[in-house]
Amino acid sequence: MRISTKGRYGLRIMLELALRHGQGPVLADLIERSQGISGKYVHQLMPGLRHAGLVRTVRGPHGGYELARSPDEITVLEIITVLEGPPVPVECVAQPGSCERTGVCVTHELWREVATAIEDVLSQATLGTLCRRQRERGQEPLSFSI
Repeated sequence: MRISTKGRYGLRIMLELALRHGQGPVLADLIERSQGISGKYVHQLMPGLRHAGLVRTVRGPHGGYELARSPDEITVLEIITVLEGPPVPVECVAQPGSCERTGVCVTHELWREVATAIEDVLSQATLGTLCRRQRERGQEPLSFSI
Protein backbone atom coordinates (compact mmCIF):
# COMPACT_ATOMS: atom_id res chain seq x y z
CA MET A 1 0.00 0.00 0.00
CA ARG A 2 1.32 3.37 -0.99
CA ILE A 3 -0.27 6.68 -0.04
CA SER A 4 -0.41 8.99 -3.06
CA THR A 5 0.21 12.73 -3.18
CA LYS A 6 -3.55 13.18 -2.84
CA GLY A 7 -3.55 11.38 0.51
CA ARG A 8 -0.37 13.00 1.82
CA TYR A 9 -1.38 16.53 0.82
CA GLY A 10 -4.93 16.00 2.02
CA LEU A 11 -3.66 15.00 5.44
CA ARG A 12 -1.39 18.08 5.56
CA ILE A 13 -4.32 20.32 4.58
CA MET A 14 -6.44 18.80 7.33
CA LEU A 15 -3.58 19.21 9.83
CA GLU A 16 -3.32 22.89 8.90
CA LEU A 17 -7.05 23.33 9.54
CA ALA A 18 -6.68 21.47 12.85
CA LEU A 19 -3.78 23.67 13.97
CA ARG A 20 -5.97 26.72 13.31
CA HIS A 21 -9.17 25.19 14.72
CA GLY A 22 -11.29 27.72 16.57
CA GLN A 23 -9.60 30.71 14.89
CA GLY A 24 -12.17 31.08 12.11
CA PRO A 25 -12.17 29.98 8.48
CA VAL A 26 -8.82 29.39 6.79
CA LEU A 27 -8.17 30.67 3.27
CA ALA A 28 -6.75 28.33 0.65
CA ASP A 29 -3.99 30.92 0.08
CA LEU A 30 -2.89 30.57 3.70
CA ILE A 31 -2.81 26.77 3.40
CA GLU A 32 -0.80 27.18 0.19
CA ARG A 33 1.81 29.40 1.85
CA SER A 34 2.01 27.39 5.06
CA GLN A 35 2.03 23.88 3.56
CA GLY A 36 3.51 24.53 0.11
CA ILE A 37 0.46 23.01 -1.60
CA SER A 38 -1.03 24.93 -4.53
CA GLY A 39 -4.33 26.66 -3.85
CA LYS A 40 -5.74 24.95 -6.93
CA TYR A 41 -4.93 21.55 -5.43
CA VAL A 42 -6.41 22.58 -2.07
CA HIS A 43 -9.67 23.51 -3.86
CA GLN A 44 -9.56 20.18 -5.73
CA LEU A 45 -9.43 18.09 -2.56
CA MET A 46 -11.99 20.03 -0.52
CA PRO A 47 -15.23 18.78 -2.15
CA GLY A 48 -14.51 15.17 -1.15
CA LEU A 49 -13.55 16.17 2.38
CA ARG A 50 -16.63 18.38 2.63
CA HIS A 51 -18.95 15.67 1.28
CA ALA A 52 -17.55 13.26 3.90
CA GLY A 53 -18.44 15.71 6.66
CA LEU A 54 -14.84 16.47 7.60
CA VAL A 55 -14.64 20.07 6.36
CA ARG A 56 -17.07 22.96 6.23
CA THR A 57 -16.94 25.80 3.71
CA VAL A 58 -17.71 29.32 4.89
CA ARG A 59 -18.66 31.73 2.12
CA GLY A 60 -18.24 35.48 2.05
CA PRO A 61 -15.49 38.03 2.58
CA HIS A 62 -14.28 36.30 5.74
CA GLY A 63 -14.85 32.81 4.40
CA GLY A 64 -12.62 29.84 3.89
CA TYR A 65 -12.40 26.30 5.18
CA GLU A 66 -12.70 24.90 8.68
CA LEU A 67 -13.00 21.50 10.29
CA ALA A 68 -16.57 20.25 10.62
CA ARG A 69 -15.70 18.47 13.88
CA SER A 70 -13.14 18.75 16.64
CA PRO A 71 -9.58 17.68 15.69
CA ASP A 72 -9.78 14.98 18.37
CA GLU A 73 -12.81 13.46 16.60
CA ILE A 74 -11.29 13.16 13.12
CA THR A 75 -9.04 10.15 12.55
CA VAL A 76 -6.30 9.82 9.98
CA LEU A 77 -8.11 6.66 8.81
CA GLU A 78 -11.19 8.74 7.91
CA ILE A 79 -9.12 11.21 5.92
CA ILE A 80 -7.11 8.59 4.04
CA THR A 81 -10.23 6.52 3.29
CA VAL A 82 -12.01 9.57 1.84
CA LEU A 83 -9.05 10.51 -0.35
CA GLU A 84 -7.58 7.11 -1.23
CA GLY A 85 -10.19 4.49 -0.42
CA PRO A 86 -9.72 1.80 2.23
CA PRO A 87 -6.04 1.27 3.14
CA VAL A 88 -5.67 -2.37 2.12
CA PRO A 89 -2.56 -3.96 0.59
CA VAL A 90 -4.25 -6.36 -1.89
CA GLU A 91 -7.58 -6.63 -3.71
CA CYS A 92 -8.67 -9.89 -2.09
CA VAL A 93 -8.78 -8.10 1.27
CA ALA A 94 -10.51 -5.03 -0.17
CA GLN A 95 -13.11 -7.02 -2.13
CA PRO A 96 -14.19 -10.18 -0.28
CA GLY A 97 -15.13 -12.88 -2.76
CA SER A 98 -12.91 -11.45 -5.49
CA CYS A 99 -10.51 -14.40 -5.25
CA GLU A 100 -11.48 -18.05 -5.33
CA ARG A 101 -8.40 -18.98 -3.27
CA THR A 102 -9.33 -16.90 -0.20
CA GLY A 103 -10.38 -19.94 1.85
CA VAL A 104 -7.17 -21.89 1.19
CA CYS A 105 -4.60 -19.14 0.75
CA VAL A 106 -2.38 -18.46 3.76
CA THR A 107 -1.15 -15.22 2.20
CA HIS A 108 -4.72 -13.89 2.36
CA GLU A 109 -4.56 -14.27 6.15
CA LEU A 110 -1.25 -12.39 6.20
CA TRP A 111 -2.61 -9.53 4.07
CA ARG A 112 -5.72 -9.31 6.27
CA GLU A 113 -3.44 -8.98 9.34
CA VAL A 114 -1.44 -6.25 7.58
CA ALA A 115 -4.65 -4.39 6.69
CA THR A 116 -5.91 -4.68 10.28
CA ALA A 117 -2.61 -3.33 11.66
CA ILE A 118 -2.72 -0.36 9.27
CA GLU A 119 -6.34 0.37 10.16
CA ASP A 120 -5.54 0.17 13.88
CA VAL A 121 -2.69 2.69 13.64
CA LEU A 122 -4.60 5.11 11.40
CA SER A 123 -7.80 4.90 13.47
CA GLN A 124 -5.94 5.67 16.70
CA ALA A 125 -4.22 8.73 15.23
CA THR A 126 -6.42 11.83 15.23
CA LEU A 127 -5.78 15.33 13.97
CA GLY A 128 -5.66 16.34 17.63
CA THR A 129 -2.86 13.82 18.21
CA LEU A 130 -0.90 15.20 15.25
CA CYS A 131 -1.42 18.79 16.45
CA ARG A 132 -0.04 17.92 19.88
CA ARG A 133 2.97 16.19 18.30
CA GLN A 134 3.69 19.23 16.14
CA ARG A 135 3.38 21.61 19.08
CA GLU A 136 5.67 19.40 21.20
CA ARG A 137 8.28 19.91 18.50
CA GLY A 138 7.81 23.66 18.88
CA GLN A 139 6.31 23.97 15.43
CA GLU A 140 3.31 26.28 15.48
CA PRO A 141 1.47 27.13 12.27
CA LEU A 142 3.00 29.98 10.32
CA SER A 143 1.33 33.34 10.84
CA PHE A 144 0.51 35.51 7.84
CA SER A 145 -1.02 38.97 7.87
CA ILE A 146 -2.77 40.41 4.86
